[in-house]
Amino acid sequence: MTSLPQVAPRIAKLTALSIGVALLATACGGSSTPTSTGSATAKAAGIACPAPSATGSATTAAGAGGSVPASATTTDTPLKIGSLLPTTGSLAFLGPPEIAGVNLGIKEINDAGGVLGKPVEVVHRDSGDTKTDIATQSTNALLGSGVSAIVGAASSGVTKTVINQITGAGVVQFSPANTSPDFTTWDDKGLYWRTAPSDVLQGKVLGNYMATCGAQTVGMIVLNDAYGTGLAKNVKAAFEAAGGKVVAEELFNEGDSQFSSQVDKVIAAKPDAIALITFDQAKSIVPLMTGKGIKPTQMFLVDGNTSDYSKDFQPGTMKGAQGTIPGTFAKEDFKKKLLAIDPALKDYSYAGESYDAVNLIALAAEAAKSTKGVDIAKQLKAVSEVGEKCTDFPSCVTLLRNGKDIDYDGQSGPVTFSDAGDPTEAYIGIYEYQDDNTYKASKEEFGKL
Repeated sequence: MTSLPQVAPRIAKLTALSIGVALLATACGGSSTPTSTGSATAKAAGIACPAPSATGSATTAAGAGGSVPASATTTDTPLKIGSLLPTTGSLAFLGPPEIAGVNLGIKEINDAGGVLGKPVEVVHRDSGDTKTDIATQSTNALLGSGVSAIVGAASSGVTKTVINQITGAGVVQFSPANTSPDFTTWDDKGLYWRTAPSDVLQGKVLGNYMATCGAQTVGMIVLNDAYGTGLAKNVKAAFEAAGGKVVAEELFNEGDSQFSSQVDKVIAAKPDAIALITFDQAKSIVPLMTGKGIKPTQMFLVDGNTSDYSKDFQPGTMKGAQGTIPGTFAKEDFKKKLLAIDPALKDYSYAGESYDAVNLIALAAEAAKSTKGVDIAKQLKAVSEVGEKCTDFPSCVTLLRNGKDIDYDGQSGPVTFSDAGDPTEAYIGIYEYQDDNTYKASKEEFGKL
């Protein structure tokens, strides 16, 4: 495809970050909700995290019922969406929920009659990680197949290797999980969007939360890439602003397999808490720390490694450790729909963000009356704000086809885009590990950028 003419980069300065004070309990229901008698209070010296609150979680508006009117505009070129999501590499555990979210969105759109009178097509490709060139090869294949938008990548580092290729071809790149602040000011020709909030928000929540738990000193083990260092910077800023001190910050590179040096240096600093800002390297790091006397209640994880470790560690290894994941908690009805798509799902991280990305792309195409990437991009902000609220494709497209403005709020929470393509408001979920080394929703915080 030909490249678009160069235009000035979109520059969006981050405004002051406002974090909601209240910690909201999960609305997952059933056994997914920790009770007030659970293990929220950490046993490590200096650490005593607040117990889950008893208030309800935020909810989104219900989708409208009724039949979907036919589109008055039809297209000769069906909307084709590609996915560039990890099925191999250090973030492979995120692939299944993200892909399920994409497929659920496509199914619901096509069940409602598709976009502009035609079924939406989807093409899946692996993103791999930054140790390989899989993402570039997959991007070439997706662009060659004529996609108008690509959902992915999950990794900020991977996105940096392909963003110019995708946006330079006039194709929308829409990530459900990129959190690097670098993309806010990227020269993306108005074609890069994301449903995951910048690490400015996750970092502030995690830094403040560790201070709330009573930690006065923190050590960090950090992946040396765009994701790791960007998130660590914001965690550190928030923790120190709350009166704490980061006493050790040890880096490692993607592809490293030995972490004893980093672990030893962090433990030697005797921090109250340790933030692990990694991907699946946590599988190697956690046993090193617990083997040297670090309690799981001293460990705080992030979205890159808050995962199911039931098959990796002995029971109790992670009990009381906590992690943060951007986005509101997956609701039970949404989980059931995802399980109908992929019965093997055990993790729901970024499924909502992926589902929302597909819906927003489809709704923007309807609003633009076009399946061209550049036309879709021009409508993405409009369908996310200032209109009648709706939460799924059938209800939203019904409003659009009846001449109404819409404000899409999805499974990931409220979605309102800035001019830079960033969410301007979002939830950050806080999760606690149980005796079987799986994690359960504990609290969530709402914040604005």
